[in-house]
Amino acid sequence: MTTYKEIRGTNIEAVASDPSNPVEGQVWYNTTTNVVKGLINNIGSWATSGNLNTARGNLSSSGITNTAALAFGGAEGPATGKNETELYNGTSWTEVNNLNTARYLLGGAGTQTAALAFGGQMSPGPPTGLHDETETWNGTNWTEVNNLNTARAGLAGAGINNTAALAFGGDAPVPPTATVAVTELWNGTNWTETTDLNTAREQLTGTGTSTSALAFGGKASPGALTEIWNGSNWTEVNDLGTARYALGGSGITNTAVLAFGGNKQGDAGNVTFTESWNGTNWTEIADLNVQRYQLTGCGTSASALASGGRAGNTASASTEEFDSGPATVTFGIS
Repeated sequence: MTTYKEIRGTNIEAVASDPSNPVEGQVWYNTTTNVVKGLINNIGSWATSGNLNTARGNLSSSGITNTAALAFGGAEGPATGKNETELYNGTSWTEVNNLNTARYLLGGAGTQTAALAFGGQMSPGPPTGLHDETETWNGTNWTEVNNLNTARAGLAGAGINNTAALAFGGDAPVPPTATVAVTELWNGTNWTETTDLNTAREQLTGTGTSTSALAFGGKASPGALTEIWNGSNWTEVNDLGTARYALGGSGITNTAVLAFGGNKQGDAGNVTFTESWNGTNWTEIADLNVQRYQLTGCGTSASALASGGRAGNTASASTEEFDSGPATVTFGIS
C-alpha cells in the first residue's frame, strides 16, 4: 500500500527569506530566522480602529471595503435623530456635509462616494416622524430625490451604488403603526414596489445588491429568520444561529455575508457574536471586541467594518475592522 510519505515526501523547502507569493497550504523553513512557516486560511478577527466623532446608535453606513466608508444619521439617546455624516479612511473618521433630513433607524446602500439614505424616524414613539425621504450622496453633498412609496423606520437596505438599491421591512404608519414586509426597488430615479418579504419585521439587516440580497434577523418570531433575494422573489433559507435584532451586517452578494452584534430576541442583552454565511448555512466565528446593538456595518464578508451602536443605554463611537483570508503563521512546539 502506498503511504503518505511516498506520495508527498517529507522535505520542507529551505529558503533564506519568506516566499513573496506563497499559496495556501505551503510550508517552508526560513534559514535566516530558523523557523518553520506556512500560509493558512485565516477565518478572520476584529481589530479596534478610530472612534466615530459622534457616538450614536441606529445609524446607517455605506462602503464595500473596511478602509473607505460613510456613516450617517442615528441618535445619541432616546431623542431626536441626527444628520451627522462621517467619512472613514481606514484609520479615522472625518465629519463631512450633513444629511438634509436628520433621522435614525434609516436604511442605507452604496459606497463612500455614491451612497443612498432612505426612510427613518425623527423622534421616538412611532408613528411620530416616520420618513419616506431619500437622499443621494455624490462624495461631497447629499441631495434630496424621489421618496419611498411607504414611509417607515427600522428598515434594511441592500446595494453597492446609489443607482440600484433595495429597501425592505420596517415599521410603517399604518394606523397606529405596523411592522411591514414591503420591498421597494430603486432604479436611480424612482422607487417601485416589488415582491414582499415572506415575514414582516423591523430592525433587521440587509446586505448584497438590488438583484442578490440577504435579509436576516429583526424583531420577528423567530428573530433568526434569513431570506434570500434573487432579483424577483424572497425565499426563506437557514436561520441565524442566534436570534437577534438591531445587528450589523456586511457583504456584497447573498452568498458571502457577515452578521455581527445585536440584541437577543426577547432579551435585553446585547451580544458580540459574529456569524458567517456561505450561501447555505451560518457559522459562528470571531466575536466583536465591543458588545453592542443598534450598530451599523458595511464592507464584504472578508473585509468588514462595524461602527457605532449602543451598549445598554450608552451610545457607542466604537469602530472595528474585520479581516480574513490567507495569513502567514509561524509553527512552534506545543
